[in-house]
Amino acid sequence: MATPVQGTVTAEWWERLVARLIEALVFGVFYYILFIALWSFFRSVGLLGVFDEGRLPGVFAWLGAGLAYTVYDCVSHSRGGRTFGQAIMRIRVVPADGTVVTTRGLLKRALLYPGPTMLMGIPVLNVLAPMVAFGVGMLILMDRPLLRGPHDRLAGTRVVKDQRASGSAG
Repeated sequence: MATPVQGTVTAEWWERLVARLIEALVFGVFYYILFIALWSFFRSVGLLGVFDEGRLPGVFAWLGAGLAYTVYDCVSHSRGGRTFGQAIMRIRVVPADGTVVTTRGLLKRALLYPGPTMLMGIPVLNVLAPMVAFGVGMLILMDRPLLRGPHDRLAGTRVVKDQRASGSAG
């Protein structure tokens, strides 16, 4: 079991949730723009509803938006340790044991969560993907005191408050 790094304060579950909700709003808008563009394209080339009763634009829009969110999550954490939602909430991803988190670890983290959003447009999987997200959230709540989800454990990370926000100095 990883021990917390001295001088860090674990981010609260609600801070993590709000950060994800902020990002979900932005990527939700991106999804709808992508869906409308794909729907228009499929309609213009005569493919809308030919094979799939009109579901194909949604499948591709979810795939594209989910892939973009997953790549964004990995790149943001590898460059600055946080996404824009986490920056707003003044939290960040750090190594759980004080070592270095690899890009490979962050990719695994992103593929486990928020990666399943790529599957939201596919029938049957569109039921399983939100269940994975819900399960990750529940596992974060149950993991005391570090509040690490399976994606954090896979990457060897934890989410902490910025030192300025937590009131502790160095």
